[in-house]
Amino acid sequence: MDFKKAILLFFLCITSLCEAQSRHGAIDTLIERSHKLGLFNGNLLVMDQGKEIYRKAIGYVDASGKTSLTDQYRFHIGSIAKEFNAVAIMMLKEKGELSIDDKVNKYLDDLPEWAGGITIRNLLQYSSGLPDLKWKMISDDGGAMSALKDTGKLDFEPGTQYAYNNSNTFLQRQIVARISGMSFADFVRKNMLRPLEMNASLVDPDDDVPLMAKSYTDALVQSPLVSSISGWTAVTLDDFYKWEQSLEHFMLISPASTKELLTPFAPNKQCGLGGGKMEDLKLLAHKHDGTAMQYQALLIADVKRGRTVILLTNNRQGSLYDINSAIQNILDGKPYLQPKKQLVAALQDRLDKASGPDLIGVYQELKSKYPDDYNFSDESALNTVGYTLLGKKRFDSAVAVFEYNTVLFPRSGNVFDSLAEAYLNQGDKAKSLINYKRALELDPSNVGASEKIKSLEDRK
Repeated sequence: MDFKKAILLFFLCITSLCEAQSRHGAIDTLIERSHKLGLFNGNLLVMDQGKEIYRKAIGYVDASGKTSLTDQYRFHIGSIAKEFNAVAIMMLKEKGELSIDDKVNKYLDDLPEWAGGITIRNLLQYSSGLPDLKWKMISDDGGAMSALKDTGKLDFEPGTQYAYNNSNTFLQRQIVARISGMSFADFVRKNMLRPLEMNASLVDPDDDVPLMAKSYTDALVQSPLVSSISGWTAVTLDDFYKWEQSLEHFMLISPASTKELLTPFAPNKQCGLGGGKMEDLKLLAHKHDGTAMQYQALLIADVKRGRTVILLTNNRQGSLYDINSAIQNILDGKPYLQPKKQLVAALQDRLDKASGPDLIGVYQELKSKYPDDYNFSDESALNTVGYTLLGKKRFDSAVAVFEYNTVLFPRSGNVFDSLAEAYLNQGDKAKSLINYKRALELDPSNVGASEKIKSLEDRK
């Protein structure tokens, strides 16, 4: 190598190092500010071009605030743990032990007659018609199975609609256990965690497990680590990254099986791996988020660029997507917005009981007292509250919140679409139709609203 080339290479290396340090510093500033605002308590990892750009553990292990987090702590990852049962199903498929078009009753023959109409594919795509069980009244797998055996009919014909719930997850895990002859937890340990050297990960940890972050609210109320059904894997940052790499490099299942798990029932609906994109049997992107108690986890992977962002928190604020967006902009050398507090987090302790008007009153008070701390600039703040209420089946309160949001943002088709959905859940088809029409009028590209209008008019 001649002298000029050596000098050029030296300056290129220096430039690359400076850019990496600059991005690291910007992300660190973002995370420190987010922590001070009460938006993030947890662990995160940022990879770009296959290299670690940033890693941090910030905040506390539990509500006592006495022990600081390290990157060795495990977190519950909520719905992302459903990837393990989805992958387990495909592992059994590749061994010839099942077909995803098999009926559920082929493996679970003690369920009611409806099990003969549901396929494993329906379970993976949440299109089974299984009702969402009353999980607060269920404490273990036996209780969940008893509740399903007592279920007389499905909510809809399998394969005709989408309804995301853990009844589908539970039966996937039961099928894996029945075919493999071992518990689902043992299957995960033997066939996934050990081969991938995810040595710190645990299935169904309890409160006594060391190095387990405990979830807690802003009121410092700590949630016990219990679940209605078993099979939830808790991970560290490094193990989570190993899991993502196993999907990207098809270490457990083939590209064809991965594509099956990334095929949703309908566009923008959850699938076995959350969401993602494949092209020519190559994984291009993978995205999944999960919540449980006060835990929240987010994984965003841009495989082509070797970019992965993992965020884990034990004090859920609903801010992970905003933090990720800021990180993505920093990595791309673009300006970013400092995330603000989420309204839904501020209302968390009231969402189970407070009426719609009461919640609106709190919103107005926060907007008056703290206009710069929360995101009041668009409809998303109240829309998130409304959808949280829908998820809790508090339809009257959800309608009240969505109605108020249409007053605040009368030119947004999105808020009218949300209000229409709430009315439909409430059982008021006439008002639902009116608002779907208004949503389509404001946003003619809203295919979903158009389909709902046709469906509602056909029922007249």
